[in-house]
Amino acid sequence: MAGVARNYLFRSKYALLLQAGGFATILIAAAWLRNVPIAPDMVLHGYLQAVTGLLAFVFTAVAMVRFRGNQDRITLILGSGFLLSGTILTGASLFFFHILPEVPARPLWVPVAWWVSRTLLGLLLVVAILVERFLPRSRHPRSEIAGALLAVVGLTYLITAALRRFPPKAWGLSSTLLPSPSQIVPAMLFLLALYAYRRRLVVAYSAFDRALYATVWLSLAVQLAASQSARFLDAPFTLAQLLTVASFAVVLGGALLDNARLFEQVRHLAVTDPLTGLANYRRLLDVLENEMERTGRTSRPFALLLLDLDGLKRINDSHGHLAGSRALCRLANILRFHCRAIDTAARYGGDEFALVLPETAEATALRVAARIKLRLEEDREKPELSASIGVAVYRGEGERLERLLSEADRNLYLEKSRKARKTRLKSSAASLGS
Repeated sequence: MAGVARNYLFRSKYALLLQAGGFATILIAAAWLRNVPIAPDMVLHGYLQAVTGLLAFVFTAVAMVRFRGNQDRITLILGSGFLLSGTILTGASLFFFHILPEVPARPLWVPVAWWVSRTLLGLLLVVAILVERFLPRSRHPRSEIAGALLAVVGLTYLITAALRRFPPKAWGLSSTLLPSPSQIVPAMLFLLALYAYRRRLVVAYSAFDRALYATVWLSLAVQLAASQSARFLDAPFTLAQLLTVASFAVVLGGALLDNARLFEQVRHLAVTDPLTGLANYRRLLDVLENEMERTGRTSRPFALLLLDLDGLKRINDSHGHLAGSRALCRLANILRFHCRAIDTAARYGGDEFALVLPETAEATALRVAARIKLRLEEDREKPELSASIGVAVYRGEGERLERLLSEADRNLYLEKSRKARKTRLKSSAASLGS
């Protein structure tokens, strides 16, 4: 165990060194790019900011869907943060396109808006991790989503009004290799968020969490690149813009992948019995309808086995309900591990189970039932288990599903009646012999 911990610590330190090396590489590359003469391309930067805003809006929609599903406040705050940042960047991108000829272009406002959006994003990243620590779950998701959207609208209006009175000249630009004070503030926020989200990965390691950490890392790299910008729309500023697009794309991709995983889990839970892990009644009906349609096309019969665990009430009364639940799981495991991959085992309800055997005739279905009984007899775990099994075969003769289930149920209770008669005869013989 200590070796595993030391190995993890080594990998952790190694990863930190790699990340520090990445930051150093970004900083050196941005410093070198200061001397690379490139012509300012207003259209390119306008499109980069517009794409960044679009990615932010899509991530916000995905985050709100995720928040409605898990009521995790960190998702709500992050969605609000990216929405606010994307709105500001999208608004700033309009300065690059001279849409209204009678209105003079004011591209010098772009660095100010860019700095505001980055600072707010870094601040909300830190706030999100603090809220997750102290108030992780939401009790009123709809009202909180409405409140977050109203807050974003209000903040956007206030920031826009404040920027109109802000002096934009030389904002965020540095004539030396040392970063300007305006770049240090968001850089410190992202550095603090990087430390917090790295610690979060110890307990949360989903695709969303890993993508979020990578986005924070890229956001800090963006600030390092922007800190070397000496002229408006120079090469370091272009590098920062490209890294911003990459950071938003990474977090969106991680959220989409994790949402797909969550939706698959929900879909699986919707058709799975929570105790045994077998298919539930809803899934059983779907499988039976599909098999009936296939039999209608191919004329190949399929079999249905209904199983009833004998004496479950006796087990609950004698050994407790945990032993009863364990008995159900034992029978479910036999159905799961000793049937074909194409067969479907389901919990029919209570102590009853069902097994659908595609392309199976009656003789084969009876052999399967006998094999299940044999596996129960060979199980040495106490208490001993037995099951009554009713078999019905669908041959595609226009039968309804209800008739198939009724036939299997009737055969099941005929077998239970035979077992009950045998038990009574044995009891009578024993009493006469005594």
